Amino acid sequence: MEEKTCCCKKTKERTPEEYKSLIHRLNRIEGQIRGIRGMVEKNAYCTDILMQSAAVTAAVNAFNKELLSNHIRTCVAQDIRDGKDEVIDELVTTLQKLMK
Repeated sequence: MEEKTCCCKKTKERTPEEYKSLIHRLNRIEGQIRGIRGMVEKNAYCTDILMQSAAVTAAVNAFNKELLSNHIRTCVAQDIRDGKDEVIDELVTTLQKLMK
């Protein structure tokens, strides 16, 4: 089975503020992941690693909330205005995947 790197061919132009905010969040998450890797390499105590892992989960969830909010306010709203109601099914599918 061929692995997909993207679900669709759509793209989105983000405002400079949105781009900066999302990249900032991703950079922080990346740093947290590197920190966890370092903890594993230094044989840190399991509970300490788990607490850092929970912090990463919270950071990823915050990233997803921001991105989803922007998506609904821009892409979804515009598609509905343009009569592209299929975006609702796409949004429902996305939400179902996020809630797994």
